[in-house]
Amino acid sequence: MFSRILIEKDVVDYPQAKKILKQFSAIPTKEIDRVDDIFGRVKKPYLQKRESLQLFLGKKRGQRIKLAPDAYGLAGEPHYYFIHAYNCIYECEYCYLQGHFHSPDIVLFLNHDEIGAEIEEKIQQTNSPIWFHAGEFSDSLALTHLTGELPYYFDLFRKYPHAKLELRTKSANIKELLKQEPAPNIITSFSLSPAHRIKATDLKTPSLKGRLAAMKKLAEHGHSLGIHFDPVIHEDEFEKCYQELIEEICQTLPLSSIEYISIGVVRFTSSVFHQVKRNYPNSELLAAEFTSSFDGKVRYPRPFRLWILGKIKDLCLKNGISEEKIYLCME
Repeated sequence: MFSRILIEKDVVDYPQAKKILKQFSAIPTKEIDRVDDIFGRVKKPYLQKRESLQLFLGKKRGQRIKLAPDAYGLAGEPHYYFIHAYNCIYECEYCYLQGHFHSPDIVLFLNHDEIGAEIEEKIQQTNSPIWFHAGEFSDSLALTHLTGELPYYFDLFRKYPHAKLELRTKSANIKELLKQEPAPNIITSFSLSPAHRIKATDLKTPSLKGRLAAMKKLAEHGHSLGIHFDPVIHEDEFEKCYQELIEEICQTLPLSSIEYISIGVVRFTSSVFHQVKRNYPNSELLAAEFTSSFDGKVRYPRPFRLWILGKIKDLCLKNGISEEKIYLCME
């Protein structure tokens, strides 16, 4: 998976660092002072990740928690995301990371005690509901068998029932998650699309059946779930595709296990849109008309977006999903 490991001297003695190095003992390793001294300093093509990836292990310094943008999650409550990693082992054609970092290399931050301390400080400032999201810059489950941070965050959030943790993922890597005692304020949310769309654009990710099987097992063990229909990509017969998807979800999962469903239409920053056109010039993503939107992002024209969002929301309602569980993402 990795061609080389670069590890900060400050984390060499961390138990998780030793575990990772032991697992990849055959891979060349180099000690460095700071991840930021090397990572992204030389621009690497995003698609180089198909040939070789370096793994960086270090500490997250600077801003570890950021206020999420409006419409990031359920309305009416503050949302933050925390940074535990950079980049992803998957390769989704629409992924904004291809225009965000100058390198596709993976960075894992191991100082979860310091990240958690900042989260706890923020939680203690309020008695009202407050959200924290993992998975903004990297899939929150894909490498948990290496990173080992789930027990720490479960213990942290169990102390504060008014604070909610969302683990955002496309992964079926739930082995470590199943070891954790479920908590009602910790939700694992899966991005889902029709099966053929996942195969075409969510490269290297688990299939729809794989994700649903993971969700079913989590539900059986008492874990709370979320669903993100995001990004929705328009295509011929998209209503039929989403009807079949929603029916399959409802046949596989108890609706009581689903805390919320978000719906968001495909969108890009201008720099990411440029990268998508360069990296995937023949992608079906590019077949539709795009325009610059109210927030500077590149999107489908607004009337078209609202029509798509309305159609999928109606399909959810017709299949017995309550309206209060549905929200529109980044609109």
